[in-house]
Order: sequence, then C-alpha cells, then structure tokens
Amino acid sequence: MTYRPAPRDLRASDSERDRVVTLLGEAAADGRLTPAEHTERVERAYQARTLGELAVLTTDLVGPDAQPIRLHGRRPVAGLFGRDSRDGCWVVPENLPVLAIFGDVELDLREALLQSGRIVIYATVVFGTVHLIVPDGVAVETTGSALLTRRVTRTVRVPAAPGSARAGRVQPSDQPVIEVRTSGIGGTIKVTSPKRVRRLGGLRRGGLSR
Repeated sequence: MTYRPAPRDLRASDSERDRVVTLLGEAAADGRLTPAEHTERVERAYQARTLGELAVLTTDLVGPDAQPIRLHGRRPVAGLFGRDSRDGCWVVPENLPVLAIFGDVELDLREALLQSGRIVIYATVVFGTVHLIVPDGVAVETTGSALLTRRVTRTVRVPAAPGSARAGRVQPSDQPVIEVRTSGIGGTIKVTSPKRVRRLGGLRRGGLSR
C-alpha cells in the first residue's frame, strides 16, 4: 500500500502561508491580536513547514467554516436531512465517504489540495443530491450501482497545462481523476466546472456553467 501522510503533515506552500498571514493581519487590525502576538504568529507562519503548523495559528480567531486552512481529516461529509459542504482550501483524502440521505452535499474542489492523483468518492445517495465542483484539468468518472439516480455532468473540457492541475501533492505531469462511486437509490449526482467568461478581449474565470 502507498503511504499517504495525514492532511496536517502535508507540506505547506507559499500561497497557503499567505492565506494565514492575511487572516492574522485582519485579526490584528480589529484588535483580536496584539501587535506582539501578530508579529510572533506571522513569523511562525512563514517558518511553518506543514499545514498542521499553519492551521494552529488561526484556530482561536475564526470559526471552522472561516479557517484559511481546513483539515477535516477523513470524516464523512454527511447531508442527512440537511446540507453539508466542503470548500475553500481543504485537503481531499484519497478515499472520501459522502452521505446524501434526503439531503444535499456540495464538494468544491476549485481551491482544494488533492492528496492523490486519483481520488475515490464513495457516495451513498438516498433521494439526496451530491454536487461536485471541479476546476479545469480534473477528470471526473461516475461509477457504481445506484438505482434511479440521475447523473448530470456540465464540465468545461479544457486540457490541463503542465503543472496547472490543482492537485498540489501530485506529479505535475499527471491529470487528477475524481471517481464518484455511487450506491443507493434516487437522487442526483451533479458535476460542474467554472466556465470561461469573455471580457474585454480576454478570458476570466467566472461562475459555474449552467
């Protein structure tokens, strides 16, 4: 078996350090941190080698949903008669269980860190909805034996340039693959990706394709 480090043990990038430093600056500006605390935490942020070392610097400043680095571990994403989601800078484990039972689950991978070049999402759907939002350069496969489950795929098929895939922990020559392996009955599996919006002769990434 291939060893996969825990999310907190993954190496931090400069962009992830910048996310934390931005929040620290906001906390110092509104008085949540003293000048001395701000200086000390910023120094630790720039010296941090792992995501875990970064995450502890902001846990007492904002709630879990507003954290700049989100380490959810391997716990399921569960929309049980309600809604659950993952978005922002979060670590997607190699195997991710998802439950959508009379509820909704949204997984936004546009800023996520893929722990492997192939991610398997084990989706149990019982008259619920799983919505997967993927960036350009990520392939999605839907498999499984779910009954009466509708699959909707509205992605922009744009080949990834070398090194452009968002799987920050994968070899740049590899194209990340997300397999959604479904079981259950009823419901919807929906896959969308950002569409390109033409503006002033250039391209800008806008909202989701409809």
